[in-house]
Amino acid sequence: MTALFPHCILRIALDTPLNTVFDYRWHCEPEARPLVGQLALVQFGSREVTGLIVEVLDETDVPEAKLKDALAVRSQLSPLSPQWLALAGFAADYYQRPLGEVALPGLPKNLRVGTTVALDRAIRKLAKNEAPHDATPANPPPLNAQQQAAADAIGGASGFTPTLLYGVTGSGKTEVYLQACDQVLTREPDAQILILVPEINLTPQLEGNIRARFPGVMLATLHSSLSEGERMLHWLAAHQGRARIVLGTRLAILASLPNLKLIVIDEEHDPSYKQQEGLRYSARDLAVWRAWQLQIPIVLGSATPSLESWHHAQSGRYRKLELRERAVKNAVLPQVKLLDMERDKPKDGLTSQLIAALKLRMERGEQSLLFLNRRGYAPVICCESCGWISECTRCTSFMVLHRPEHRLRCHHCSLELRIPRHCPTCGNVDLQPLGRGTQRVEEGLQALFPEARVLRIDADSTRKKGSAQEAFDTVHRGEVDILIGTQMVAKGHDFKKLTLVGILNPDTALFSQDYRASERLFAQLMQVAGRAGRAGRTEGGSESEVLIQTRYPQHPLYGAVVNHDYDHFATALLEEREQAALPPYLFQALLRAEARELATALEFLTIARDCLAHPNITINDPIPMTMTRVHNVDRAQLLIESPSRPQLQAFLKEWMKMLREMKTSRVKWSLEVDPLDI
Repeated sequence: MTALFPHCILRIALDTPLNTVFDYRWHCEPEARPLVGQLALVQFGSREVTGLIVEVLDETDVPEAKLKDALAVRSQLSPLSPQWLALAGFAADYYQRPLGEVALPGLPKNLRVGTTVALDRAIRKLAKNEAPHDATPANPPPLNAQQQAAADAIGGASGFTPTLLYGVTGSGKTEVYLQACDQVLTREPDAQILILVPEINLTPQLEGNIRARFPGVMLATLHSSLSEGERMLHWLAAHQGRARIVLGTRLAILASLPNLKLIVIDEEHDPSYKQQEGLRYSARDLAVWRAWQLQIPIVLGSATPSLESWHHAQSGRYRKLELRERAVKNAVLPQVKLLDMERDKPKDGLTSQLIAALKLRMERGEQSLLFLNRRGYAPVICCESCGWISECTRCTSFMVLHRPEHRLRCHHCSLELRIPRHCPTCGNVDLQPLGRGTQRVEEGLQALFPEARVLRIDADSTRKKGSAQEAFDTVHRGEVDILIGTQMVAKGHDFKKLTLVGILNPDTALFSQDYRASERLFAQLMQVAGRAGRAGRTEGGSESEVLIQTRYPQHPLYGAVVNHDYDHFATALLEEREQAALPPYLFQALLRAEARELATALEFLTIARDCLAHPNITINDPIPMTMTRVHNVDRAQLLIESPSRPQLQAFLKEWMKMLREMKTSRVKWSLEVDPLDI
């Protein structure tokens, strides 16, 4: 019967590794043809899946007998815009992935299921919530001259204007963002603004600021901690243009925003903007391309910009705006001191100078932060008799001691074991923890200062939903004397009573084989140091201080941190990168291979290396990855380099076609463009 009705051909992108689109038949009258950008439910193999319509045709080369009918078209949802489709297409081309693997995972899961119950419910809920509650907006604080100039420059920008907002910690970059947003929203009634932050735990504080400043404006948030129903509702509000401000983590860069007029990337240097599994995209880089595509301004803010962004600012590709002083009156940058651990031997991980500084802050009713980027109790336990060490049986890594839970845990494959009562090798019962994690530092502090209110914030203490925000609220209320934390506390948080930061064990990054390690360490130290003294000095209060425990106080990196001298540090690092032919003066891609045996992975990479030669492309020899084995799978890598990004892209496109045709049943492989970890 259906064959009697007119039909068209829908070309549909599906979330599959196959680098192609699929043709389906759809019966309808000519005036009711589906639109490009709509979603459709189709049969793919034995499954019913949702795909994206990328083309509507009158005919197809697929034989009639093999052509399947599409099952449904989601007509209640307006099509994704041509601009959004172009963004997905660019990401697919640049990162060498099929279009469906980019476009479909960027949509809420409830949009990709077989029924429309969740979609219909979200549409009805949004229709009832036509106008946000309008209340009296919070009065914006006065800006200093540098802040005002930056806000006006950003708010008044037109066309594609990439701006690096380089401001010291506490210089009020957030307030500049908000006042620039205010100018854009006032000038353009339907404008939408996208604000990206690197981590989920930074969203509540900024969300509160935005809601207070713009109570009559609908705000949508997009991050992985939302329930599927919440994500669907917020995504739909953005897609329909109702949400004027969208705040999110890296996944929000793929949100549908039909009236996008400004993009803000806070802490643009943060590695969290790079997705580390699946489609390994950089949200920051896609944001810059999206701003160029739409010809709108984009702001990249940081106290420690990435070398790529700093290089663009120095060469004139980005406009640079500077905030050289702290925003709060009487607030100055903290004094940074280096504590030589060879002279002042640590007790329970803390030098006598740091212990004295902690005691002084407690007596004055001020808060202190101890930063240690290593969770757990101790990195390893060992037997001093025979040298046995708690190694993971599935990974080339150690099992970390978590004493409160009485467990050994691998932070890579999540294997958990009971703490052995004796050495598995020689039977010795005296097993000792080596090194210190946040749990062990917490235990030592409670012994040193039994009267202190000590709080630990790391991935272990904030596993439950909402627990991280509850912990930060406790600090903000002044109910904590000493805070111990990992990188979760290092950036974005404005602790009013915090005057002392102690940094434990940063030296390991000085000798990493990763050429980006020094850049990351400097950024981390500057960011965590910036938590001190943000509210200004009160009468009788302490000068804000940062104490770094190190065995290498003469290292030039620490000298730059002491002087808060990012400019000199970045300039010197760029010179080194240029001499060594490393990014941003070189462009890279990394082919990874995984197999049960390392030899199998290396064999595949060797064949891949030899299958295609290209001028101006350097293909290095395959080597095992630093952490060779994870979860009983061996891993190897092959690095591809070129001084020309277009030539690298042309090579990768041709190379990927050949790799996809190879028989690799025993090897799982993936390509990462612009890798951060090599």
